[in-house]
Amino acid sequence: MAASDPLFQPLTLGSLRLKNRIMSTSHAIAYQDDGKPKSRYQAYHEAKARGGLALTMFGGSSNVDIDSASVFGQLYVGNDDIIPYFSSFAQRIHAHGAALMCQITHLGRRSADRGDWWLPTIGPSRTRERLHRAFCKEMDQHDIVRVQRAYADAAWRAQAGGLDGIELMAGSHLPGQFLSPHTNQRHDHYGGALQNRMRFLCETLTRIRERVGAGFLVGLRLPCEEPDGGIGLDDSLQLAQQLCEAGLVDFFNVYFGRMDAEHTLADNHLPGMASAPSPFLDAAARFKQAVARPVFHATRIADIATARYALREGFIDMVGMTRAHIADPDIVAKIQRGDEHRIRPCVGGTLCSTDFRACLHNAATGNERSLSHRIAARFPETTDPAPIAVVIGGGPAGMEAARVLAQRGYSVTLFEAQGELGGQLPLAARVPWRRDLLGISQWLEGELAALGVTVHLHHYAEPEDVLALHPEVVIVASGGLPDVESTDTVTGLEHGLSSWDVLAGNSLSGVKTALVFDETGRHAGSGVADYLAQSGIEVELVSVDGTFGKELTETDSVVQRRRFAQLGVRVSLDQELIGIERNGSERIARLRHLLTGAVSERRVDIVVVERGTTPLDGLYHALVPGASNQGVTDLHALVEASSQPDISTVFDVPTASEQHRESVHGTYRLYRCGDALSSRGIHEAIRDSLRLCSAL
Repeated sequence: MAASDPLFQPLTLGSLRLKNRIMSTSHAIAYQDDGKPKSRYQAYHEAKARGGLALTMFGGSSNVDIDSASVFGQLYVGNDDIIPYFSSFAQRIHAHGAALMCQITHLGRRSADRGDWWLPTIGPSRTRERLHRAFCKEMDQHDIVRVQRAYADAAWRAQAGGLDGIELMAGSHLPGQFLSPHTNQRHDHYGGALQNRMRFLCETLTRIRERVGAGFLVGLRLPCEEPDGGIGLDDSLQLAQQLCEAGLVDFFNVYFGRMDAEHTLADNHLPGMASAPSPFLDAAARFKQAVARPVFHATRIADIATARYALREGFIDMVGMTRAHIADPDIVAKIQRGDEHRIRPCVGGTLCSTDFRACLHNAATGNERSLSHRIAARFPETTDPAPIAVVIGGGPAGMEAARVLAQRGYSVTLFEAQGELGGQLPLAARVPWRRDLLGISQWLEGELAALGVTVHLHHYAEPEDVLALHPEVVIVASGGLPDVESTDTVTGLEHGLSSWDVLAGNSLSGVKTALVFDETGRHAGSGVADYLAQSGIEVELVSVDGTFGKELTETDSVVQRRRFAQLGVRVSLDQELIGIERNGSERIARLRHLLTGAVSERRVDIVVVERGTTPLDGLYHALVPGASNQGVTDLHALVEASSQPDISTVFDVPTASEQHRESVHGTYRLYRCGDALSSRGIHEAIRDSLRLCSAL
């Protein structure tokens, strides 16, 4: 395989030989501790090195000086305190045969004047970045020299710490701000013609080379093209060719577009499932044709087929699969052992780009110190019959519980009331741009089949179904149902529809107008509004929040706002639904403004109410009396992913009587996961199951 597979051809960079062509590019994963890559940060990257990739870059936007603030969880490489962490990090990664590099940068105007040391931002000219919002000070010659020395010092620290190389971030960061006519309006020898705008970067790279020598690898993260007044393709190519001739760079890591506003970041730098796969591979290929150095590229290259194609056709020399490795750090190992079909897919959920820095459906990512990507068998060498586990519910929580328990060595049976697995995922995937969510359920379903889990569809489990199997463990992940019950504050909900009603394909014949009331700020409310508008219906989305989709990721919010603008969805904010009345075929929705108290009415064909779900937990409560733990999950053990305590510990609380304690004699342990507990999201459901079941 290695002889013919382009993914497994080695690549030589200077004196460094990379064992294959798969890498993870620098990104701000925000697992830093006091600006340093300590144990959590290192464990996250070590999982990828253990999984077999050739190169992992870290420290996306690592700051070289104090007027480049940490605005999205970056490292600080501006003093020698970082060197011991570089050293321990390099030892961990090198032990797995992988290379390690750090990206260093000065954010320039992309920093924040209220961050870290509360200093003004700087840039080539006095401009303001819309994303991070600060007005910057125009740099003088002293600033230029100071920052260039800071770059050189940071590069030396990486070398002293045993790293294999560094990468400078250009683009919308300070070097790119000098390069771009959009941000550089200087009239001295650093502004105007391209040769002048290149000067800051060329001088910086020269200082770095003088400090670290010719043998230390230095790369450049560079946009091959920035539309809308930024760096043009011809400019990028001229710069690259000049840097190659001067021997200042060993490789280029190219991307497309700008990242200085919400929409440019979402469209160009962090495209999610609304974007086509590998959207800028052709642009990277055009760049590579014109330069005499290896070219790396990563933008939503999430599948192995595309990665192979990019390398086989010579479009790039190294394929960056960064978010793909967030979803599955064992990509290379699975290919090598013939399990390519079992790679957990990146579905473009973009939770990894939020403050949470988590994978939508791999809860071990970022938690490697307590959770393993490789589930350990509980009974590795026993020949005894496998203990039995029963899982109720085939949504994300139930499927993950069944997967983990099967890998632990249990004989697992899963009951699902519907005719397909996936729970709410098939509904969510009906939103026009979120079909890729099906990748989560498809992967889990494949894992259950590979692990021999017995699945019963169309089976609404009753207590006798569970007890007949004599289980040791029962996991209730039965999910929830839409919360559409009237209350004292909201009346007439029986005249409304749930988002499930709409997305499940109920007839919309004759519906011309709709009001969607969203009390959650999640994808369901805005998604069903999108679905209705896409069907040609005039839609108003009413939100209790000051903005709609408050719990959407930053990039998903941009996508949904754009679609609403294109589809003409009207949005009303800070309002709550207080009642629905029926008047023939018409629905009258009564709304109250939360800030003014004003009451208004809307007359529409349908009212859709999104208030989350209420737990479907009847089976759980029926099974509690016979459970040895009375259905109790110890939360401290759960968050530590350690084994659940025995019954005496569970009931060691002041309100538990000795008689109650003595009455517990059940034969199975009972736990709840996912929406059977409370209305939450995909990641929370999967995280529940992984933390619980990996230690049972």
